[in-house]
Amino acid sequence: MDMTKGNITSLLIMFAIPMLIGNLFQQLYNTVDSWVVGNYVGQSAYAAVGSVGPILNTAIGFFSGFATGAGVVIGHYSGAKDDKRLSDTVATTISVSLILCVVFTAICTVTVPFMVSLMDTPDSVVHDAEIYLYIYFLGLSGLMLYNIGSGILRAIGNSVLPLVALIISALTNIALDLIFVLVCHMGADGVALATVIAEAMSAIFILIALTVVKSAYRIEWRKLRIDRAILTRIVRIGIPTAIQLAITAFSNVFVQSYINAFGEDCMAGWTSYNKIDAFAMLPMQSISLAVTTFVAQNYGAGQPERSRRGAMTGIVLSVVLTVVLVIPIIIFADGLVYFLSKQGTDMYRYYGVHFLRWISPFYILCIINQILAGVLRGAGESRAPMLIMLGSFVAFRQLYLFVLTRIFPMSEMVITFAYPTGWAVCSLLMLLYYKFAPWEKRYLSAAIE
Repeated sequence: MDMTKGNITSLLIMFAIPMLIGNLFQQLYNTVDSWVVGNYVGQSAYAAVGSVGPILNTAIGFFSGFATGAGVVIGHYSGAKDDKRLSDTVATTISVSLILCVVFTAICTVTVPFMVSLMDTPDSVVHDAEIYLYIYFLGLSGLMLYNIGSGILRAIGNSVLPLVALIISALTNIALDLIFVLVCHMGADGVALATVIAEAMSAIFILIALTVVKSAYRIEWRKLRIDRAILTRIVRIGIPTAIQLAITAFSNVFVQSYINAFGEDCMAGWTSYNKIDAFAMLPMQSISLAVTTFVAQNYGAGQPERSRRGAMTGIVLSVVLTVVLVIPIIIFADGLVYFLSKQGTDMYRYYGVHFLRWISPFYILCIINQILAGVLRGAGESRAPMLIMLGSFVAFRQLYLFVLTRIFPMSEMVITFAYPTGWAVCSLLMLLYYKFAPWEKRYLSAAIE
């Protein structure tokens, strides 16, 4: 999809819809994992699978940052119609990704016990949490290669093939979940194994698609190499994003430790909140990714004014879709929590409904920081979003929790508002930077080097 011409609203919607559907499928099989465990294994396993999210996201977040940097560079060269450097960027991206797959798998697997203990995980949950993480990390390469392959496709305007891959993966995961848990009588290890197999299938599909396509962005395996100049560009854009995503996710390990202090019921309720939260965030996240590609291509084509119009359009679309989602979440919170884990206790349901009804109205605060971060990254400015988000989501949030949990110990309201207050601070700072900092002058001339 060439996003340098045509109606902006239509382009963003057309590009975001396949990503939104794909992300829905991705969240669907993540939710099915939890639903199967919550309804057919037990509350301890359910809490375990949900509590390890921050650990998983630390590794995934760092690699996603690298993928973002590669996508922005590919988008710039795609917008500039520079086939030679587009091809070199793809070769460099795949080469580095293969190396990172080995490194990440080794590091993540070795650090599992440390990470679980860091969250002060209750003894009743530790075993299931560790087993789930070991299996997931041993199969981490599938997810990483899918992310980088789909990032290449989205950068050149193709969001359909990643959707097809996710549909295949989601259906496979759901089928294997049911087989491993209901037929083979496995627990958290069964849903982890199902996820790993499904993600490997999506990676294989994407890599085959990129291998057979007749275009400058195809993967030519015999010609893989690392171009230092291109890698430097990818690192300059991607590493700040990687650091921000990884540290933010890692800081949530400590947030999880505050949740864990309330016990297994609160952990399970927080798990249900997070599963529904992931769905509610999808529209703004999909539009943010669409805006990143839109801005990358238009800066590559030397059209900054069109990029600015794309940012405003993305914000309006995100507001409308988020409001439409939040209203039914608030109304049907109790039913949603019960659906995810019928074996949960009354206190589990109390915590799940509490988190949903108090936090979900504040999703609107996320829109500004998500869309504007996408705009800045698309233009090649990734350090400012990194610093702003680290300051808001890590430094401010951890300080908030450290101080207020000592003033109001064991208060779920303090924990509840840790996320909305961080979102508000981040959106305010991001808006001020976008409006008043000279980032556009610095990066417009450097969009194509």
